[in-house]
Amino acid sequence: MPRIISTLDEFENIVGEHLGYSDYLAVTQEKINLFADATGDHQWIHIDPERAADGPFGAPIAHGYLTLSLIPALIGQVFLVENLTFGVNYGCNKVRFAAPVPAGSELRLGISVASVERIEGGAQVVLDATLEIKDSTKPSCVAQVVYRYYN
Repeated sequence: MPRIISTLDEFENIVGEHLGYSDYLAVTQEKINLFADATGDHQWIHIDPERAADGPFGAPIAHGYLTLSLIPALIGQVFLVENLTFGVNYGCNKVRFAAPVPAGSELRLGISVASVERIEGGAQVVLDATLEIKDSTKPSCVAQVVYRYYN
């Protein structure tokens, strides 16, 4: 069940807190192929299972930016913002792709609130996001993502 955040003050009160994890999401070859089609990035290491089997990872891997793009898709399983006018994805401060995500892997998202800064009409919220591969000791992606929420 996602945590509900209803005010900007609530965000300020949870700085430094880990909010939890999403469910695991399968990163299928079909998702990888669809991402390749959407972005035009058809590198063999992503979309050619036969060739990728002989490559450095032994299987096709998800695009790093596909992995990163799952953060907004999974964040709503960790927390929801209610009673504010709207929120926008404002960007990233830092992104690292620490481990490849082989096709068929399952990922989950962990979120912590790094900082909150009041801005005109709202707040800028910086989140530490970690995408973890099921049964792996190394995260696939660590990112500091920035959202702006407005009253």
